[in-house]
Amino acid sequence: MKWLFKLVAKGLFKLFYRVEVNGLEHFHAVDQTEQPLLIISNHVSTLDGPLLDLFIPGETTFMVDTAHTEKWHERFILSMCCFFTVDLHNPYAAKHMIEELKKGKQCMIFPEGRITTTGSLMKVYQGTAMVAQKSDAAVLAVHIGGAVYSKFSYLDGTKFAFMKQFWFPKITINLQPAQKIKPAEVLKGHAKHQFLNQQVFRLLRDGGYYGSVKTQTVFTALLQAKSTYNQKENCVEDINKQSLNLKKLTLASIILGKQLHKVLSDETRIGLMLPNVSGMPATFFALLAYGHVPAMINFTSGVSAIRSACQTAELKSIITSQKFVDAFALQPLVDELSSEIQFIYLEDIRAHIGRLDKLMGLMTSPKSLLGHHKDPLDEAVVLFTSGSEGVPKGVVLSHQNLVSNIEQIHSMLTLLPGQQILSALPTFHCFGLTAGMLWPIIKGAKVFMYPSPLHYAVVPEMVYQTNARFIFGTDTFFGGYARKADPFDFYSITALIAGAERLSPETRQVYAEKFHQPIYEGYGVTETTPVLAVNIPTAYKHGSVGQFVAGVEHRLESVPGIQEGGRLFVKGPNIMLGYLMPDNPGVLLPPKEGWHDTGDIVEVDTDGYVWIKGRAKRFAKIGGEMVSLTAVENYINEASPDAHHVVVAVPDERKGEQLVLVTNDSTLSRSTVLDAAKATQVTELMIPKTVILVESIPVLGTGKTNYPEVQNIAERHFTS
Repeated sequence: MKWLFKLVAKGLFKLFYRVEVNGLEHFHAVDQTEQPLLIISNHVSTLDGPLLDLFIPGETTFMVDTAHTEKWHERFILSMCCFFTVDLHNPYAAKHMIEELKKGKQCMIFPEGRITTTGSLMKVYQGTAMVAQKSDAAVLAVHIGGAVYSKFSYLDGTKFAFMKQFWFPKITINLQPAQKIKPAEVLKGHAKHQFLNQQVFRLLRDGGYYGSVKTQTVFTALLQAKSTYNQKENCVEDINKQSLNLKKLTLASIILGKQLHKVLSDETRIGLMLPNVSGMPATFFALLAYGHVPAMINFTSGVSAIRSACQTAELKSIITSQKFVDAFALQPLVDELSSEIQFIYLEDIRAHIGRLDKLMGLMTSPKSLLGHHKDPLDEAVVLFTSGSEGVPKGVVLSHQNLVSNIEQIHSMLTLLPGQQILSALPTFHCFGLTAGMLWPIIKGAKVFMYPSPLHYAVVPEMVYQTNARFIFGTDTFFGGYARKADPFDFYSITALIAGAERLSPETRQVYAEKFHQPIYEGYGVTETTPVLAVNIPTAYKHGSVGQFVAGVEHRLESVPGIQEGGRLFVKGPNIMLGYLMPDNPGVLLPPKEGWHDTGDIVEVDTDGYVWIKGRAKRFAKIGGEMVSLTAVENYINEASPDAHHVVVAVPDERKGEQLVLVTNDSTLSRSTVLDAAKATQVTELMIPKTVILVESIPVLGTGKTNYPEVQNIAERHFTS
């Protein structure tokens, strides 16, 4: 009778929830005659137990808390499966599971011990890792997707009242390859238990990525979002009170894209020069819909850099807006480049869109455009490096790069449908494009696009007005917001995420003391789409940039003269297709064997946390010793936390190189720097020989320090 009930139940689940199971080959790869099998899974709804029992082969034994056997329907469901009851708060509960595994039974544990109330992975109890290690079991990690949006999840409280729940969302069950949980030999006691628990945590966390990532184009991902989430809820809003929902965004892509396609004809890469307004995602997806590749133009970089970018990517046209050109006083730049580049204004394109065009757009199936998208590995977007260390290079990212990094971010920082992000980072910056714009749209959330991160008084106010859950920024921008913001402006924030440059201890401190908010520092580069690592509430180490996102391999190569850490090389689905070099326009230079050299010196600890030591180019060789310029800046920042300091190296006949401090702090001098060095007990090699006072330190539009210009300031000081 039990088998008949299960057969009927499985059929009903398939009918109503369209259950899709992926990775069953990983289950069959485990020889259970040689080793026991422990199944672990995220816990998102009351459907999870029946789902795993029905759709994972074999007879699974569940460990159930006695508190979950008191109601009649709980006992009825449990009667259809194998289980044993324990008091989960009893330290001996794990022993029962170990005994069952050693008997050869296929067992299952929810390591979180409870159904999530946040939509993301919650605290993972240490007992699971101990069970896996003591029983020498193969651990099969399972990710249940979709059920969190059901009426059977625990996201129906006031905190998540914005999220529409469904009776029958599509559910996916994804299995990863089985692994052994192994301790590090050098660790003992509590450190050993933490290390084991981290392995279980990462298996569950990374399951969010492996269970969601698909081989598809960005436009296909938009269509999937439209069919998955509430297409009539706003997904984009801006300062001009213009808004788009997923339905309107898709329609705008079809109609606007068709008109642009007529003008652009056979051009592939198209310059896109717009600020953070609703027209940006509409135009971005319009280009993708018809197979064009947006090349994001940094309008703050000046005529020379934009001309170089156009030549490097072989651009013939740039799409922009006359309103934007006027508001940002860019007409001189446009006039200078008009003889070389065709500027296409959105106002002119929209003027040619009539009622018939709109009607045809309504009648056009978005899927009919998929013929323009042949391969997810094709080019999707071109961005340009910041130029903080020289002439900007073109970075070519594929559709799969973008889709993969969105899922990598999402497995670390869960964003629920309807949640609000505020994005002030420009989309010509990869951080602003992927995390700030594409992530919320593709995940059915909302993004409020603000046109400038430099409006230090306005951005915190907009965070407050929009009830934003996430905001992204650089250390420079967060420092600016802290000076202007009211202590209550960030009350709604779940996480402030910092990247693109080192987060200073002073910025951390002011957010902790004034706003009672931690800043979660991450790390990435344009070439990795960009996110490589990030701290999260459930996996955080102060001073690190977090753990690597799922799917990223890394290796460290030793650097002569540098004792701590090594040069970081990375490989994974988010690694760029390649560079477009200024000296070889239009020719793609792929990373060697898929490995990208970040140029950063890092350490990776036993728990997988990444610690940035500095840029390889930001080391000076003085008297045969390698000195980190970042480390020198650190102790100077401690002595003068409210100013901007940059240390560079210039040639020195006697010692090879010497350090120069360029600062906007008029109170600093060679004498005060010496005092700061003594206070922190650094070596004499780390003391700048020269201090240059400037009115302001040159920065790029992305908020990064303009190192070439600072270097020029230092070199001019010695040649003038």
